[in-house]
Amino acid sequence: MGTEWPPTPAQQRKAVVSAGSALKLVLFVILAGLALRLLVGPPAYLLPPTAAPEGAARLFAVPERERTAGGGGGGIPSVESCDLFHGEWVPNSSGPAYTNASCRFIESPQNCMTNGRPDTDYLNWRWKPYGCEVSPFDGKKFLDGMKGKHWALIGDSILRNHVQSLLCLLSKVEDATEVYHDDTFRSRRWHFPSYNFTISLVWAPFLVKAKIFEDDDGVSTADLQLHLDVLETDWTSQWEKFDYAVISTGQWFFKTAVYWENGAAIGCHSCQNKTLEERPPEYSFRRALRVAFQFITSSPHKPVVFYRTWAPSHFENGEWFSGGTCNRTAPFKPGEAGDREWDNSMWRIEREEFHNAVPIGGDRLKLLDTFELSLLRPDGHPGPYRAYHPYEKGVTAKVQNDCLHWCLPGPIDAWNDVIMKMVAKD
Repeated sequence: MGTEWPPTPAQQRKAVVSAGSALKLVLFVILAGLALRLLVGPPAYLLPPTAAPEGAARLFAVPERERTAGGGGGGIPSVESCDLFHGEWVPNSSGPAYTNASCRFIESPQNCMTNGRPDTDYLNWRWKPYGCEVSPFDGKKFLDGMKGKHWALIGDSILRNHVQSLLCLLSKVEDATEVYHDDTFRSRRWHFPSYNFTISLVWAPFLVKAKIFEDDDGVSTADLQLHLDVLETDWTSQWEKFDYAVISTGQWFFKTAVYWENGAAIGCHSCQNKTLEERPPEYSFRRALRVAFQFITSSPHKPVVFYRTWAPSHFENGEWFSGGTCNRTAPFKPGEAGDREWDNSMWRIEREEFHNAVPIGGDRLKLLDTFELSLLRPDGHPGPYRAYHPYEKGVTAKVQNDCLHWCLPGPIDAWNDVIMKMVAKD
């Protein structure tokens, strides 16, 4: 063994510097790694509670207090709860629940199969929320649970589209008998005698009082007169009859209109009278919703009310009157729907007004938030097949497209699947 001499002062300084440099290097690597993770990866409290794929974030950011499980009365869900309205469309090999041959309630403009639509892939999808399943609508179970009850669907032609879907699904159990219609067939009523169950369709496109001067193709002879502080009596006068109501309004607010409050014209949207203040559609939409929710929450009669959210259109290369079309044959993937500024604006307004009403309306006021599942289905509209065999005289024929309403069967059937789950939950 040799004698080990202690290091000289110079050697000591060299050793300390080397050790310090190594320690600094290790600390730098650790801190750099943590910083990179914070920059690239989201913090834990922002991670979704369910296994949604990359790029499938909610199509619109909403305050945390608005996120309710299954569209209930306003509570914040637990991590384990499932948002019925956030998901994707997945292939469905079992096909639609009914066809144009099995259901007599499909009106001609939505009867895409009879009208000659050549593709059928749009029939083979089902709505799948992230983290849970929505079972197909069970007509027998629904009718058994609704014996002696009265449902109303109150709103515009999208609600008429919706009621056709519901009647078709229920007709697999029992065929309904029509017991009432008005002169225009826009307001109607059906009865299921074996279950003493009634469905009413009430035409109220604005929910508030409106004087409308247009034909079935949407051609107007005068400006709409919209009374924003007076509700349409066609639905309020029947309110006490209803045990359940599905209420909605929407696209009509983009039309040219004169706005009235307290018996006086207070503004208009795109009207010819330039002495009136121009007001955007968001103004009239919010006012109408607020008055409707005030009535619902203050009424001594308390039916279960589903407010169905905004129904987006899918016109491309134009709109209804400017040659717009919808020729897609598959659902959108996450991120493909685009910005949708107007849709998001109107959706934000109705959610705000709904959540302002929830503390008064309680658990009997429910949000049927079909916006996202509808937005992802540009392939589900009649398009040119709102008319019977539109290209019989050649593909160059000028054809009116409908990219707002839905083919039957089609994506709108999923609305009833979700309603079934919400009702069963209660």
